[in-house]
Amino acid sequence: MTRKKKPLPVLEDILITDFAAEGKSLARVDDMVVFVPWAVPGDIVDLQVKRKKHSYMEAEVIRYKQYSKVRVTPFCQHFGICGGCKWQQLPYEAQLQMKQQQVKDQLTRIGKVQLPEFRPILGSVKTQEYRNKLDFGCANKRWLTSEQLKDETLVKDTPAIGFHITGAFDKILPIEKCWLMDDLHNEMRNEVYRYALEHGLTFFDLRQQVGLLRDVIIRNSASGEWLVIFQFHYDHTTAETSAQDDTQAKALMQHIGDRFPQITSLMYLDNQKCNDTIGDQDILTFKGKDHIFELMEDLRFKVGPKSFYQTNTEQAYHLYSVAREFAFENLSPLTSHPLPLVYDLYTGTGTIANFVARQASKVIGIEYVPEAIEDAKINSELNGITNTLFFAGDMKDILTDAPTLSSPTHHVPVCTPTW
Repeated sequence: MTRKKKPLPVLEDILITDFAAEGKSLARVDDMVVFVPWAVPGDIVDLQVKRKKHSYMEAEVIRYKQYSKVRVTPFCQHFGICGGCKWQQLPYEAQLQMKQQQVKDQLTRIGKVQLPEFRPILGSVKTQEYRNKLDFGCANKRWLTSEQLKDETLVKDTPAIGFHITGAFDKILPIEKCWLMDDLHNEMRNEVYRYALEHGLTFFDLRQQVGLLRDVIIRNSASGEWLVIFQFHYDHTTAETSAQDDTQAKALMQHIGDRFPQITSLMYLDNQKCNDTIGDQDILTFKGKDHIFELMEDLRFKVGPKSFYQTNTEQAYHLYSVAREFAFENLSPLTSHPLPLVYDLYTGTGTIANFVARQASKVIGIEYVPEAIEDAKINSELNGITNTLFFAGDMKDILTDAPTLSSPTHHVPVCTPTW
């Protein structure tokens, strides 16, 4: 006979005192730390404990008794459920301060690293419509909130296109409007959903691994181009079912391509894997080109379906400018080596490598993904840059003491950020 678990307590009139990682805040109750999502310092709340350990608890807000003075109204209707934005209930300036303090604490308090004075975070100019890429999952059954589950008038088993909710790989929250990208992407995604329902397309069931419509990636660029990638999951049980799925998939893409002439690259793949990653998949072009171009200063960068590019285009320019400044600020007085050798590790499509090439004698970029390295070479050719070399492979195999990668004695390593 199994023992019944003791019910977890409700904590009343708890003051949220500080920020924590991963979009959570914290309170202290009887010398224990309580981690709470969606609350902010200054809130007074009632909490339902969900998990209790020896030194900490995890809890959810069941009632707000008093709101913090630093709170603002979130601008997104999906906030608090969607697995994306965590801090819309805070002014952006407060978010920056919180994130900077987290980095400082992790380096100094946890890592025991001695640091110079922190420079303030260079915040994004835009806090809405700043992203250049979003990835939407498709599911045959939408995620429902506890309130929606109680609504007897709501049809429960409806498909969805949207985002994974926090902590659930197989749960998709249907998204009507996301504020993170140009609003045209909302029109595209919602039209895909409308068409799929109207024409009886099946949506993917991750657990059963069945269903045609699996994932939609939407990407745009400062050049005004749009790239859309459909992930399908064809039923290859028979030649007939496979052909039927192919017909439906291409009819959907034809409709979207005709409906949105802004799409300059419309691509697709038949992903039979258990996960949605596309790095090892063959991606086919249905309409237009197999790439778009991104712009930065007077440079053009080719961005393909597998290319990595910083998702905030405008902020990427500021990031690269700071990286360039930091890399070269201590080298200008060195007359014996006025133009240093630069290593761009994890170079991706060579954006930083080409961005700093004018200040270097040579730039060597190293990246694991071969397709990205080919794009990096093309990006140098597009911009008339001749002093770059790119190598595809594992860093431990490529970055060795062999003289093939370096001959100058003075060099600057520049690691491409991956956040």
